[in-house]
Amino acid sequence: MITNYLKVITIRLVAVVTLIIVSIGCMNGNDSNELRTTTLMLDWTPNTNHAGIYVALDQGWYKEMGIDLQIIEPAAAGVEPVLGQGKVDFGISYAEYMIPARLAEIPITSIATILPHNDSSLMSLSSTGIENPKDLVGKTYGGWGGPLEKSLIDTLVTCAGGDPNKVKYVEVGNIDYVPGMQQGRFDFVWVFEGWDVIRAKSMDGVEIKTLKFIDYTNCIPDWYTPLIASNDKLISENPDLITSFLDATNRGYEYAMSNPDEAATILLKSVPELDEQLVRKSTLYLATRYKDENSQWGYQELDIWEGFESFLLQSGITENSLEVENVYSNEFLP
Repeated sequence: MITNYLKVITIRLVAVVTLIIVSIGCMNGNDSNELRTTTLMLDWTPNTNHAGIYVALDQGWYKEMGIDLQIIEPAAAGVEPVLGQGKVDFGISYAEYMIPARLAEIPITSIATILPHNDSSLMSLSSTGIENPKDLVGKTYGGWGGPLEKSLIDTLVTCAGGDPNKVKYVEVGNIDYVPGMQQGRFDFVWVFEGWDVIRAKSMDGVEIKTLKFIDYTNCIPDWYTPLIASNDKLISENPDLITSFLDATNRGYEYAMSNPDEAATILLKSVPELDEQLVRKSTLYLATRYKDENSQWGYQELDIWEGFESFLLQSGITENSLEVENVYSNEFLP
């Protein structure tokens, strides 16, 4: 009888200890049911600008922070209004959208920049002969028809001593730019060095020239594009979530900087329809550009925001000035 009694007690003790261990595991976030479902809306289809996010997701670093991250592709209305309404928790945006959004009282704040400098360029075929902004005179720009495009090109041409009124503009939208230039529909386009230029040079084997925006900051401003933003209500009510999200995201981008080929493999595993060669070349290119040397990934400078806000206002793109200190925050970076 005593032996049977001891057996029962032992079984019960084992059961209690097991229950305690499981409970502790759940408290520490090891149970996926305890994760907070969190949404991130992209600005575009997945690409190497998003590599750090996909790395952190693949490596389980969001889950380590108690986050079940769901990545959503952009809404037709754009990221900013959806984010402002609190329908998603985080979104990829750009300074040129953030400032007008804040002027329209959409409650969103930039919490980290993915790239510390604008990677934009004006790309043309080498045969077109565009070597500097003054050479844009008499040429045709193919773009989306937005006011920022015209203001930037006009400013570049004027700064170089040319007549901006002699630059022509055609709206072409989202097309393959290289064939359009080869067919003579337009002479130059706005692209990104880390994607479009790599594709034109390395994939298409086309001889091109580029005017990098970052080389002309004596004329036009630098600005943050792309960046990560969140909803002001979420920031106020759950700052720990913002911090946790950025902790994991920072780890992802640090990994992409140290291990670009592995980061490319992870991105390709998540988005297999992407071109492998382009992704690997682009990830390698961006590995040295996700942050400045000896700086924190994601950090935003006040003077960058002030310079760009001033440019938008002086160009007539915005009608009212804005205190940019309210547009961004470095508070939640690791």
